Amino acid sequence: MTANLPTVLVVDDEPRSLETLRRTLEEEFEVLTAASAAEAEKLLESEWVQAILCDQRMPGETGVDFLSRVRERWPEIVRIVISGFTDAGDLVEAINRAGIYQYISKPWHPDKLLLKLRNAIDLFHLQRQNTLLAAELKLRPETVSKDVESKRKLLQQRFDWDQGIVRSRDSSMNGICDLVRRVAPYDVSVLVSGESGTGKELCARALHYNSMRRDGPFVAENCGALPDELLESELFGHKRGAFTGASDDRVGLFELADGGTVFLDEIGEISPAFQVKLLRVLQEGEIRPLGSNKRRKVDVRVVTATNRDLEAEVRAGRFREDLYYRLATFTIELPPLRDRREDIAVLAHALLEDLQTQLGKRVGGISRESLACLEAYPWPGNVRELQNELKRMLVLAQDDVLDANLLSPRILHAADAVQAEDLSIICQTEGSLKERMEALEARIIKETLIRHRWNKTRAAEELGLSRVGLRSKLERYGLEKVDGMEALNSGGATP
Repeated sequence: MTANLPTVLVVDDEPRSLETLRRTLEEEFEVLTAASAAEAEKLLESEWVQAILCDQRMPGETGVDFLSRVRERWPEIVRIVISGFTDAGDLVEAINRAGIYQYISKPWHPDKLLLKLRNAIDLFHLQRQNTLLAAELKLRPETVSKDVESKRKLLQQRFDWDQGIVRSRDSSMNGICDLVRRVAPYDVSVLVSGESGTGKELCARALHYNSMRRDGPFVAENCGALPDELLESELFGHKRGAFTGASDDRVGLFELADGGTVFLDEIGEISPAFQVKLLRVLQEGEIRPLGSNKRRKVDVRVVTATNRDLEAEVRAGRFREDLYYRLATFTIELPPLRDRREDIAVLAHALLEDLQTQLGKRVGGISRESLACLEAYPWPGNVRELQNELKRMLVLAQDDVLDANLLSPRILHAADAVQAEDLSIICQTEGSLKERMEALEARIIKETLIRHRWNKTRAAEELGLSRVGLRSKLERYGLEKVDGMEALNSGGATP
């Protein structure tokens, strides 16, 4: 057995499915396979397993039945069910009775499956660390108190409306940050709108940690990811026996967040039936767990977010008008990253600093050439996409600077899309025809070199120049690449 690889046990009665899963996982995991629950239990008695991936429908018993026994005997193992049937009742039963971490639907995508298993292994190690820390901290309660207070202050600083929301000095976000500062102290509902990846949860946390509820809990739920019954259970809780699989009482997030803030993301995705239930909770300030006859008072501030136009949804009759006005005492609209290009360089440096700490790898910075390409790209995935691109560059980096040769092709070629804009700007620039044409030529040469990662032979071929001719123009316009940084000498034309 390979000591460096985490061990995953795959349980499936179909030999072909078992083999497909094994081949998909074997590069990253030590894979044990079992064709039945009985065979799997024998392996668990002799092997150290971190995660189980189990088919739901097997002869004799379901995957949930088997994983329920695993939960009792080996509770630290992370349990995942894979099934071609995604009935809401099955989901609830799996989560509550067998303590399932993930419920994966067939057909599954290899990359998504690998990502979920990586996260499962991370969870396994975190659980073990948490157990060890909990045992030690029982002996030092005064240390725990000081540590909690220190972390609370760190959170408040991180999500401060002024320091926590990264932007440039002249950013278009300044007005939004000022609105957050003014609204945060007051106990009113806020609706945050914007495209995916624009930082809606970050804005919600800023509202919480700058409010009078800052010492209370902040809990978040993605309303678009769950069916009604499971969402109601997550938010309002349930009593044992309320539905199939409800083997224990469950405290909902509204009750957990008492005295704090509940953040409901993708609020525009909830069904009309659930809209009625949520409206009742907001109006009455109390919840009733599923299966219970008793109502419980809760004191929470509700912050919601959506990437939909909720006013248009109200006009179309898909979202209740009375619920909309309950949720949108104030609305904050976050602009997409393409509309705040002045912030891209500042954001990139801040994100890179966090990523270096996260990945344990340090570099000297980002080249001007890379930043120019980042600023030219439209970022349909917004800040989240920018973060992922920088993470990719950092992982691939072999030099001290994140140069343009590390960029994804779609971003590296983004500079081509702005050449037409450059042409219009040059046409409006003062100067002789010769000066304007030289400025345009310098710009084209630089963009070509960037796209070919400063390979002069390929750039010369594309431009129809000899290497000697290209070298002559580089000297003429002062174009060179020094230590991973694109430079323009002051004596050359300014592209």
